[in-house]
Amino acid sequence: MKPSLVVVGNGMAGMRTVEELLALAPDLYDITVFGAEPRVNYNRIMLSPVLAGEKTADEIVLHPRSWYEEHGITLYAGDPVVAIDRKRRIVRARSGKEVQYDRLLLATGSQPFIVPVPGADLPGVVGFRDLDDVDTMLQAARDGKHAVVIGGGLLGLEAANGLLRRGMDVTVVHLTGSLLNQQLDVDASLLLKIALEGRGLRILLGAETEAILGNGKVEGVRFKDGSEAPADLVVMAAGVRPNVALARAAGLHVERAIVVDDTLQSYDPRVYAVGECVQHRKATFGLVAPIWDQARVCAAHLAGLGHRRYVQQATATKLKVTGIDLYSAGDIVGGPGTQDLVLRDRRAGVYKRLVLEGNRITGAVLYGDVLDGPWYFDLIQRGADVSALRDRLLFGPAMCEAQAA
Repeated sequence: MKPSLVVVGNGMAGMRTVEELLALAPDLYDITVFGAEPRVNYNRIMLSPVLAGEKTADEIVLHPRSWYEEHGITLYAGDPVVAIDRKRRIVRARSGKEVQYDRLLLATGSQPFIVPVPGADLPGVVGFRDLDDVDTMLQAARDGKHAVVIGGGLLGLEAANGLLRRGMDVTVVHLTGSLLNQQLDVDASLLLKIALEGRGLRILLGAETEAILGNGKVEGVRFKDGSEAPADLVVMAAGVRPNVALARAAGLHVERAIVVDDTLQSYDPRVYAVGECVQHRKATFGLVAPIWDQARVCAAHLAGLGHRRYVQQATATKLKVTGIDLYSAGDIVGGPGTQDLVLRDRRAGVYKRLVLEGNRITGAVLYGDVLDGPWYFDLIQRGADVSALRDRLLFGPAMCEAQAA
């Protein structure tokens, strides 16, 4: 009899791991998948284009039901796991269904952080996490006029852009003094703010939400300084929290997220975890690139080919807000002993900043002209010595290679 692999979570991280596992060892396990949403696996990154009207929900499906059937995978969609009994090696779903496992893969993802203010539970307050949220937002765009997006990070700006394109008046509220403060420096952030305001977004920086107002449904948002903004819809995009309640209740080691080693194994050798629910060497993850790396490593170990180790890499971020080109990679903050190379062309709307430490590039921020982003990212990842190119680095590979030739 084949050993049994149970996957808790039918999202991108879990299914990518299963895909990698099937490529390495197609017949090794009997695989059972439990998903909280009553649908097949889809590409969560593409929620923004669905909101903006560029794609339909069907177009972002990654694995149709037929894929699960073809690979002999049992799928319980819309039936989340509510308990894990590690002694008996059994998971129990909300329906009461119990399945025994030899290996367990936790891919429970994360959930939007709902800012704990009065009125946060009113109808019309949503996260931006799944297709149901998008449906709620589209309905609000049909019925209402004003939207407030809390959070000026990647997700918040994508939500704001989509709602603007659906005809809503949109206000973005951000706690710190600059947009995308995780990815951009202050100068690039200011350029972005000006460009977004030029499209019709209203942006409030350094604004703290005090309460969400409304009687029976959302009607507005009040800020700490006493000012208010009207709202028929409030989107919470102020970050996410790893879904760890299930793991914690099962007695697994959890800090901010489920603690895993370099093989993506938890403290219980039968239990692995991947994606936004894991913590590896103090870090947690929200971007796709590191999660795909985790899926590859975890699949190799599940397949019994345990020679891979997960190593955190520098990550690159590209903003998808239509028509505005941004690229950010590596450590953009810098510190003692680092130097900045900066290029500004106000008329062309171009800004580039490279952070150097010794003879290596450690970070890059590009605004307006991002074509060279992947080239800089490659130099960062390789730790390449750029001392010979230093005076031409800002002008990109064509210039640097021309000199070298």
